[in-house]
Amino acid sequence: MSWSRFLAILIKEFRQVRRDRLTFGMMVGVPIIQLLLFGFAINSDPKHLPAAIVVADQSEFSRSFVAGLENSEYFRITHRLQSEAEGDALLATGQVQFVLVVPPDFSRKLMRGERPAMLLAADASDPAATGNAIAALSGIGQRAVGRELYGPLASLRPAEAPFEVRVQRRFNPEGLTSYNVVPGLIGVILTMTMVMMTSLAMTREA
Repeated sequence: MSWSRFLAILIKEFRQVRRDRLTFGMMVGVPIIQLLLFGFAINSDPKHLPAAIVVADQSEFSRSFVAGLENSEYFRITHRLQSEAEGDALLATGQVQFVLVVPPDFSRKLMRGERPAMLLAADASDPAATGNAIAALSGIGQRAVGRELYGPLASLRPAEAPFEVRVQRRFNPEGLTSYNVVPGLIGVILTMTMVMMTSLAMTREA
């Protein structure tokens, strides 16, 4: 390896970049844009996700649970529906991220200690956007409903939640993150390839 040749090529490239303002702007601008996107725009813990609810049990327990969801940072109630079919339509069109269905016998089973179940249908096409919200749901519900379990119902406040949340992950039941990661990586690779090809074309023209 000849250091004199290496230095000559290095000086020549710096001179080329100084003459070619477009290539210099792309070399500096593209990394800055990527830094801003990956550092600030891409959020691995999104909050205030749109959700719809179907509450067939109008009791203090279901009202406390819905209030707990609204007070949390993960869920934002945008629709109050009458049927589960309406929620499925909103999920299919991407208008909401979650649909919570509270059954009509929720409070009756809860007071009997039968640990009732409610359904949470989630749009899992982006697992990173729904995973943290689903994980926080049980804790939110346990705190919200637990406030109503006092006096004769205090015995229904065990260590675990007195109800069950059954999650249905729609559109991506396996929770594969490759559906989101791979297209993003392809976009980054194509962007860098475009910068390199533009730089080579400008060098040849010079």
